[in-house]
Amino acid sequence: MLVPTVFRMSTALLTDHYELTMLRAALRSGAADRRVVFEVFTRSLPPGRRFGVFAGTGRLLDALADFRFGPPELAALRAADVIDEATAQWLADYHFGGDIHGFAEGEPFFAETPVLAVEGTFAETVLLETLVLAILNHDSAIAAAGARMVGAAGDRPCLEMGSRRTHEAAAVAAARAAYLVGFAATSNLEAARTYEVPSVGTSAHAFTLVHPSEAEAFAAQVAALGVGTTLLVDTYDVPAGVAAAVATAGTELGAVRIDSGDLGRVAGAVRAQLDGLGATRTRIIATGDLDEHAIARLGDAPVDGYGVGTSLVTGAGAPTAGFVYKLVEVDGEPVAKRSVGKSTRGGRKRVVRRHDLNGRAVADVIFPSPPGSPSAPDRLSGPSGPGVDPAGSGDALPASPRPPDPARDRDLLRPLVKAGEPVGGLTGPAGTRRAREHHRLALAALPHTAREVGYGPPCLPVVHAEGRP
Repeated sequence: MLVPTVFRMSTALLTDHYELTMLRAALRSGAADRRVVFEVFTRSLPPGRRFGVFAGTGRLLDALADFRFGPPELAALRAADVIDEATAQWLADYHFGGDIHGFAEGEPFFAETPVLAVEGTFAETVLLETLVLAILNHDSAIAAAGARMVGAAGDRPCLEMGSRRTHEAAAVAAARAAYLVGFAATSNLEAARTYEVPSVGTSAHAFTLVHPSEAEAFAAQVAALGVGTTLLVDTYDVPAGVAAAVATAGTELGAVRIDSGDLGRVAGAVRAQLDGLGATRTRIIATGDLDEHAIARLGDAPVDGYGVGTSLVTGAGAPTAGFVYKLVEVDGEPVAKRSVGKSTRGGRKRVVRRHDLNGRAVADVIFPSPPGSPSAPDRLSGPSGPGVDPAGSGDALPASPRPPDPARDRDLLRPLVKAGEPVGGLTGPAGTRRAREHHRLALAALPHTAREVGYGPPCLPVVHAEGRP
């Protein structure tokens, strides 16, 4: 029996032209084989944000595996005169063989802190800039926005519903990033298939409108999905819709959804009506242009869950994390830009999150890391050290650049790729679940101010320990 061949698209051309022109020139100059380190960091968080969230590692490792220049890619590049024959021959054998260290996916991060370090030859590392930044900038922006929404929602679930508001491929990535930071489910079926994110969905206003009456639409939905379904009650008149919903499904109706109007006021009225009809266990789901601030304002309303779309998949006003990919070391020697407003700190670095006696994070400390040394121990667990006491004093230790203490400090840069081989367990559904759990633990160790969605400063300082090991 013939088994169909599954072809995976190369990701090699998901890049910028100048990556190839630099490679072409470096092969000619001899710089291609120099050992280098690139670091990824952001110069600032979006205004008023308390922290960012590092996301996209699982997708990046998948994309890196498919970063190959086959005959079709090489033919296209040669036809456009992007590369010459010598460069084409080099690219035909390309396979990233270096090392990558990075924050664990789901880790909170702050400005001027390297979240990823890519080490190898200049030729093999310079090619990855666009791929790395495209994935990490998008996913980290969605994750940061989603984390704020989950924080504002408290113990009420958030549902991702943004597929119709973004590019079809970005919708899958956004659903994954949202689940990673605590969203309960997504409407996107590809995210459910690829990453095993729980999926949900009932009906839109069009379903009600296509039926002769609201009652008939509700009856059809209940007949198909059962009384545990969620009925959309604001197509015409909300009180009439609630009455028809309970009349159709009975007092065991799963939920009603409201998508318009003053959601807080409407939710209060709907709750009173449901209770009066005996549907005391029927939940209320609020949707309709929600963001973290709208969710926070609904904190006192009798809402049981939130559906979020546009604001989430556009990063709640910050659609990129602002990451850059900068060269910091060449052949063991630090290098740095001196450009006004865009200077960099040379040399590879070690990033340590410092905690107080209660396990509460008090600072991120950046140490110079000697050439050739690993950025962190070969482990990928949740935050270590003393247990987090959510009711702890939070007394901050001085963010002094003392040497790291394994009992109270946590290395943040961890192995992701070794000699071209990715660390196992970071991709696919298992990697997504792992990142979700890591985010939960790491967020719990941050100061309580991290959960505030109002305008404010970053919740942790970043300290540079110049010249210390």
